[in-house]
Amino acid sequence: MGKGAPTPTRRAQEAARKRPLVPEDRKASKAAERQAVQEQRLKMRRALDTGDEKFLPLRDKGPQKRFARDFVDARFNLGEYLMFGALVFVLVSLVVPASSDMMIYVLGAFWVMFLAVFVDVFILSRKLRKRLAEKFGEVERGTVWYGSMRSLQFRKLRLPKPQVQRGQYPA
Repeated sequence: MGKGAPTPTRRAQEAARKRPLVPEDRKASKAAERQAVQEQRLKMRRALDTGDEKFLPLRDKGPQKRFARDFVDARFNLGEYLMFGALVFVLVSLVVPASSDMMIYVLGAFWVMFLAVFVDVFILSRKLRKRLAEKFGEVERGTVWYGSMRSLQFRKLRLPKPQVQRGQYPA
């Protein structure tokens, strides 16, 4: 197969590649860019609701992250209720005088709850690491932490939204 035309000169190639630094119509260019960014955000938002892997943010992409999400969402986690406990603790500490014996019990109850959540997350991370290793071999860095932090969020507020019911563990 022949060339069909002489090789263009360097000057001709550079001239063909040149584009203006500032577009002709800056207002229209800015509006088009804003519209493209808005569409991309909308796609990402829909993906966070539906779990569509193609448009998820980078931190949520990949089969191991999906497995970790499904594993955490299928499980009952004490960490979901830590914020409720902290709120109750703050409200009770406003009502109960700091010098009373009752405050010792309130503080003790909060620490027991905190310790229970810590133990629950520790057990979750061990189980999750084991299941990820069984299914995928090597566990990607950060995946167990990703699942552990997800277990501390309210189920209804998690993003991407849970795609499995409680008790519906991934295979």
